[in-house]
Amino acid sequence: MYPILFRLGSLNIYAYGFFVAIGFLLGFFIAVRRGREEGIPFEKMVDLLFCIVLSAIIGSRLLFVLTDLDHFREYPLQVFKVWEGGLVFYGGLILAIAVSITYLRWNRLPVWKFGDISAISIALGLFFGRIGCFFAGCCYGKETSWPWGITFTDPNSLARLNFSLHPTQIYEALGSLAIFLFLDWKKRRKVFDGQIFWLFLLFYAVIRFIIEFFRDDPRGFLFGEVLSTSQGIGIFLAIASLFMLFYLKREQRRS
Repeated sequence: MYPILFRLGSLNIYAYGFFVAIGFLLGFFIAVRRGREEGIPFEKMVDLLFCIVLSAIIGSRLLFVLTDLDHFREYPLQVFKVWEGGLVFYGGLILAIAVSITYLRWNRLPVWKFGDISAISIALGLFFGRIGCFFAGCCYGKETSWPWGITFTDPNSLARLNFSLHPTQIYEALGSLAIFLFLDWKKRRKVFDGQIFWLFLLFYAVIRFIIEFFRDDPRGFLFGEVLSTSQGIGIFLAIASLFMLFYLKREQRRS
């Protein structure tokens, strides 16, 4: 599509970075507002969100680099060009969860309450992030004859050029938007703290697992290319999510 959204003199404004920034800002605003409703101190919420954003960028870029290590060995400086695309969500998610739990435990704050608040913002951020992927051409799909196939022609695009491809970025954007709308509806009807967070992981894992079958960008494989790296992680997260949903519900009934 349009990897370079517009130019300001000699400065290129990349679509990927632009939409990711919008997603972060809107997610930040929603999380802070929700935190205020839950009685969480503003300063603690801001500190946590800063940790989440920073660790998410580092983790998602690190996993992307690991899935295409040969390329980055040859062009090491490209590791730092995150504004052009190339973030693997699961890498950022795993590191952000680890950092967040450490921060919350250290400050003796409720882990699952914060998790519920963050999950809704992450889902919305994913929607904008995948729109950015679509413009940049990363995370592109396999060839298709389906009527909604997309042909990328911009030489700056990261997608395969001049082929009709599955718009996998749009598939995931719509899936993330659906998750966001559901979780936003569910937040006031949740039965226990942590339910929103683990529902988010479960739904996203299922959607991502299916979409991976339509993707064709280099992203690493497991078990002799039977599953992509993201599908392997998704299976683990789906199982963990189901376990935690049952466990937390049981604990809530006991208390």
